[in-house]
Amino acid sequence: MAATLSNNMNNIKDVTKFMDECKRMGLEVLGPDVNESNYKFTVNARGAVRFGMGAVKGLGHGAVMTIIDNRKDGPYKSIFDFAKRIDLRNASKKAFEALALSGGFDGLGAANRAQFFYKSDNDQIFLEHVIKYGAKYQENENSAQVSLFGDASEVQIPEPQLPQCEDWGTMEKLKREREVVGIYISGHPLDDYKKEMEFFCNTNVSAFKSIDQRMVGMELNFCGVISEAQHRVSKSNQGWGSFIIEDYEDSFEFRIFKEEYLTFQKYLIPNSFIYCKVKVTPGWRDKEGRPTEPRLSFIKMEQLQSVMGSYAKKLIIEMNVNELENNQVETLKEVLDKHKGDHRIDFLLKDYDDKIAVNMTSRLQRVQVTNELLGLLDGLDITYKVES
Repeated sequence: MAATLSNNMNNIKDVTKFMDECKRMGLEVLGPDVNESNYKFTVNARGAVRFGMGAVKGLGHGAVMTIIDNRKDGPYKSIFDFAKRIDLRNASKKAFEALALSGGFDGLGAANRAQFFYKSDNDQIFLEHVIKYGAKYQENENSAQVSLFGDASEVQIPEPQLPQCEDWGTMEKLKREREVVGIYISGHPLDDYKKEMEFFCNTNVSAFKSIDQRMVGMELNFCGVISEAQHRVSKSNQGWGSFIIEDYEDSFEFRIFKEEYLTFQKYLIPNSFIYCKVKVTPGWRDKEGRPTEPRLSFIKMEQLQSVMGSYAKKLIIEMNVNELENNQVETLKEVLDKHKGDHRIDFLLKDYDDKIAVNMTSRLQRVQVTNELLGLLDGLDITYKVES
């Protein structure tokens, strides 16, 4: 897979496709790293595919080769050690920025990527101070006088202090990562909303590329990230909008008009998470009276962050009676007690040997269904579903 990715590294669509295939196969794909990545995709000692630095935008061949050549004396210990050792004539500010944004410096001790772009009082980002430090160190080292004992005098220049600042939000971090790599590597913006997608969506974005007459009357629920949004005015002076929604698999451009636009325009914000309910309706008739392609009527739009609270009505916990243990039951009770709320709980007890299932509703206990609670149930390896 590393060889396949390397052969296609100039085509980001192919890279995305093969990285998805790696995930399907259970192969871990790691982002670029100045201490481990080569120019092309490789496999590290743990059997994971390591992203090739040559696939990072703004990081030229010369920069990659000086990084690889100069780590032969040992791994880079910090961003300052990195700046001291590489040939800065081959690594521009743009190369440093590309490495920082793509995660290439993540293993060098900084608390977060935002630190590298923190602006000081003179409006310079921290990476510029790092580059100046490395250039000054190399300049002094080259001009250092040989001592009486024949040893080169050691160059001592104090390292700048890493600035203290908050990390970017997940969306900002991944957006910047994608700008230089072309794809999300360290995660996906929708990773925090997998439960909403599992329990409250009945389709994905790619389905809208093949809407036909057979789907007329269907209600489709989906979610994603708005990557682009434009607000426009028609010739008749009516507002309308176009926006692109992306999910794990694909992206699609939607258009919304008239009353629907007036109702939902406040949600059309780039880089926001959106949940939509649409109905497939018959298309208009052409001049010959033939129906055109079906239309999409937007019934509901809301922020994806509020969907769990809005739609979750009942938690169903499934348990195998032949595998129940007292400690597991006690632990489950403790978890549910800490998440009391208004949502009903059903216990579906199954005996797989006798093929019997009994559904029991808890009369006294109710919970607040949240992603935190569902994450704890995942940790207990408990099967469940959420119903709206």
